[in-house]
Amino acid sequence: MPQNHESNFAGNAVNSYLEGPPRQVPGFASLHRMTAMLLAERTQENGRILVLGAGGGLELKALADFGQGWSFDGIDPSGDMLQLARHVVVDHSERIGLHQGTIDAAPDGPFDAATCLLTFHHVPLEQRLDTLKGIHRRLKPGATFVLAHVSFPQTEPQRTLWIDRHIAYGAPEAADEAKLENARTAMRERLCILSPDEEEAMLHQAGFSDVTLFYAAFSFKGWVAYA
Repeated sequence: MPQNHESNFAGNAVNSYLEGPPRQVPGFASLHRMTAMLLAERTQENGRILVLGAGGGLELKALADFGQGWSFDGIDPSGDMLQLARHVVVDHSERIGLHQGTIDAAPDGPFDAATCLLTFHHVPLEQRLDTLKGIHRRLKPGATFVLAHVSFPQTEPQRTLWIDRHIAYGAPEAADEAKLENARTAMRERLCILSPDEEEAMLHQAGFSDVTLFYAAFSFKGWVAYA
């Protein structure tokens, strides 16, 4: 990466990113707190945690703030988003390794826990099962995995209704209707969304057990499962 690239993601760029998820995701801070609590049930004080979709660094920062002895390996396909993460987690940088790529770029572990928050709806459906298996393979037996992202029924008219609701919830005040329609179209075409039942079935298929819904906030769902 060019030496001057880092400056492109300081100041306003970081602040702009930080404003998005709390507006778009109901209970955003609470999701991070619940995730940390669930991890702490089985993760020792010096545990090593795999974070898939670590770009931006908000999840990493929240978990590192909570678990002062935990160390992390964060994975993300976007170099730009990883650069943002480096800024956000600067106070914990000695405990965090960042890797660009998909699950195949992750260290082998074994890890004491793993998370994937607000990311999996970007993973193509044909890659979902292999990604989950890649996470499972890197975890110690019984390790905790927390997964949360967009999930709602995929039959009509429910699918269209939930897309409309999702866009409306996250929209800035006085948003232009044309922009809202573009956002709806982008969500229909770019996000890879499954129903909650399909999500849970795939977690079981990948080898996880005791899959439990712990978070349901409008169009978002979150599960805790164990390797």
